[in-house]
Amino acid sequence: MYSYNLEGLVIKIATSSDTPRIINILKGLAIWMRDNEINQWGFLLEGGDDEEIEQAISDQETYIILRDDELIATFTLLSKQSEWDKHIWGDDLTSNTYYLHRLAIIPSYMNKGVGSSILTWIQNNLSYTKDYLKLDCVANNKKLNAFYINNNFEFINLHDGHNKYQKSLRPCVRNN
Repeated sequence: MYSYNLEGLVIKIATSSDTPRIINILKGLAIWMRDNEINQWGFLLEGGDDEEIEQAISDQETYIILRDDELIATFTLLSKQSEWDKHIWGDDLTSNTYYLHRLAIIPSYMNKGVGSSILTWIQNNLSYTKDYLKLDCVANNKKLNAFYINNNFEFINLHDGHNKYQKSLRPCVRNN
């Protein structure tokens, strides 16, 4: 199993034994967002995406972030579009994109740089296989939109109530 040290945190590919903890962190965060009047991930509370979450773990597309064996964050990187991605982005036949889903950080670790560190890790460790990292988020989630803009994602446009963002994973080559 691949395991990486990320500024005192350990990042590794999730296994099936991590599934209950990942679902708990995602549903716990969905409750936290609902309680804080953030309109995002409410469908998770009704069991929406459970099968997709389990499949992404089985396909080794979900990662977990640990601090002293405590699961503090998770994210999923799809190398092929999900049905949702096709709905938001349209068909992508190039296969040069990762689609970021369910980046979740437990509230006690929010605003401590964990999310930015994860995005940097993705760019530094996975850029050799894909050209872009794409994601979407609810358009009226101001803090989350600001987070992606502050992490150098380019706003593409709005589709079906979701802002679309992308970031090049390739280093910029400059001519002198």
